[in-house]
Amino acid sequence: MEKILLDMHTHSSHSPDADDSASAMCEKAAELGMKAYALTDHCDVNFWEEAPSPETIDAMMYGAGRYALASIAEQTELRERFAEKFDLIVGIELGQPMQNIEKAELIANDPRLDFIIGSHHMNAGVDDFYYLDYSKMSAEEIDHLLCDCFEQTLEMCQWGKFDVLGHLTYSLRYICGEYGIDVSLEKYEEVIREIFGTLISKGKGIEINTSGLRQKYGQTFPTFELVKLYRQLGGEILTIGSDAHRTADLGKGIAEGIALAKAAGFDRVTYFKKHEPHFLKL
Repeated sequence: MEKILLDMHTHSSHSPDADDSASAMCEKAAELGMKAYALTDHCDVNFWEEAPSPETIDAMMYGAGRYALASIAEQTELRERFAEKFDLIVGIELGQPMQNIEKAELIANDPRLDFIIGSHHMNAGVDDFYYLDYSKMSAEEIDHLLCDCFEQTLEMCQWGKFDVLGHLTYSLRYICGEYGIDVSLEKYEEVIREIFGTLISKGKGIEINTSGLRQKYGQTFPTFELVKLYRQLGGEILTIGSDAHRTADLGKGIAEGIALAKAAGFDRVTYFKKHEPHFLKL
């Protein structure tokens, strides 16, 4: 079995949309020979409380204040259990922090955490990009949606209480991948440059999220061109994650992500301990 260097974005069954236990995910990481492994269960703070009703859109993702804290607690225990096999990075994927800043600050200040991914899955007042019907949208409406997406992502980066920005261009998984709608990112380059510049100035990074390689989209989030742009602007902190929601996907695409990172000009990848970057040479 090919050894996998690291995986910095994964989910256990503490995430409502994931299948396998945190312990099973760690066992698989050990089997793959990882040097560093991060569990980053969901914490969409706009869904902190329980769902108003079972019919609520995305109802299963509500209650983040319950399941995210349970994940952090179990990870803290598992770190000791697996200490001789790999560095378990106690992590969380902090979704939409600007939509519930009080709870986002609470999570950001949790002393047990090593690593926080800041992610944007939905614009304020709009459902997750997963649920939107792009076939009923005009090109102008999609453009407006993406403009809002990048502007809200920039606002999150200006807040900056996380370590890396998660899956920039996540929305294209559905717009391009599932609906086959062509989107040129050229018109959004200015705001993307501002996002990258803000991250770099704050000592933050981005991830190469390889989940798109095993989906219809067929590319990483963000694409090679954007990873290269980030490097050209002076970006140094780069993590790579599979976004696995089950053991079978753990480490998937990491080798391709490493090759992409090298082609973009990186000679090392990052993992975090207590929010301090550590590097593994490629």
